[in-house]
Amino acid sequence: MRVNGIIAEYNPFHNGHQYQLEESLRLSEADYTIVLMSGDFVQRGTPAAVDKYIRAEMALRCGADMVLELPVQYATSSAETFAAGAVALLDRLGVVTHLCFGSEHGNVELLKEMALLLSNEQPRYQSALKSFLHCGYTYPAARVEALTQCYPFLAKHRDILASPNNILGIEYCKALIRRRSAILPLAVKRRGAGYHDSLTSSRFCSAFAIRQALYAGADISQLLRNLPPDAARPLTQYLSRYFPMHPDIFSSALFYKLLAEKSVGYEKYSDVTTDLSNRIVKLLGSYTSYTKFCEILKTKDMTYTRISRCLLHILLNITQEHMILGKEMDYAPYIRVLGFRKSAVSLFGAIKTHTSVPIITKLADAQKSLEGNALRLLQQDIFCSELYRGTTAAQSDTTALSEYSVPLVII
Repeated sequence: MRVNGIIAEYNPFHNGHQYQLEESLRLSEADYTIVLMSGDFVQRGTPAAVDKYIRAEMALRCGADMVLELPVQYATSSAETFAAGAVALLDRLGVVTHLCFGSEHGNVELLKEMALLLSNEQPRYQSALKSFLHCGYTYPAARVEALTQCYPFLAKHRDILASPNNILGIEYCKALIRRRSAILPLAVKRRGAGYHDSLTSSRFCSAFAIRQALYAGADISQLLRNLPPDAARPLTQYLSRYFPMHPDIFSSALFYKLLAEKSVGYEKYSDVTTDLSNRIVKLLGSYTSYTKFCEILKTKDMTYTRISRCLLHILLNITQEHMILGKEMDYAPYIRVLGFRKSAVSLFGAIKTHTSVPIITKLADAQKSLEGNALRLLQQDIFCSELYRGTTAAQSDTTALSEYSVPLVII
């Protein structure tokens, strides 16, 4: 059995995602596709525009056979930790044969070569990296400069090292190398607009452009050309009941959390440095909203996205300790299923045969299969989803459905 794995956010699912699903199936010649998807909060340090169950349904209706949830502590982390957690989970399923990802470049061999260099960091590279960071470069920029200084042949590939999907692709390959995984990486060249481009007349625009249009109040009918019909229907139904979630919806909750812990600082939270903690304390009097505070805190060497992730970790109670516990349990102490196609029953059977990781299909049963720190990490996921669902309901004047009551998406 060949099984294609895709790591995604689908925030929301659009034509480019369907193209990747179809192309990855062709390249891998797989029998099934498993999507490992971020839940209600995503890697850029924001809430997902629409909830995870609707995004899972969109994916399943457009070709995925099973959708699993990437635990929130990895879903909201830097590219390296995001990739390490996601690759570990797919690897521990025991059935995934290929990992397919989108790439601006599409040359998987070159991405693997770069990943090999980064997975065996030489002292001269580490020294160069520290030097550029000391000079005020952001981490991504410092890495590009350090790599091209230490390995001059990479100078002609600077654009590859600076493109977001290529960066993630390199991190996926690096995680596979470090795990000595048998999973084969495959790169699908992206089609259409770049991440930050606005809506165009093309059928292929970015999820960012779709989100910005939704936040600006665009009617879903204006976006239909950018969405597969099978994905547009559940999204349209969802948006008829709920507003799309924007970071600023959490502004009051974040301010309360920051104010409540101002006297002790925020260093216990994942990715929060002493310098950033002190800066938050110093500038808290200027707080007006989530996004504006990110702008205020941004510095030459600390990007808006990194700050947004740190603030989200504070809001969601994701601590350094959570990250340590996750690593100690090889990142994946459980597998949370969000949905599947009825035709993929044999895939379920194969996973149960080959994995030693507990499979969670019903939260009420989780305490029977999980204990100790594994259960603690699952409860962290549940807390974050309950916060998201409650906030969504409050914004839309509806009643929030408990995470324990939401059924699996079965197509």
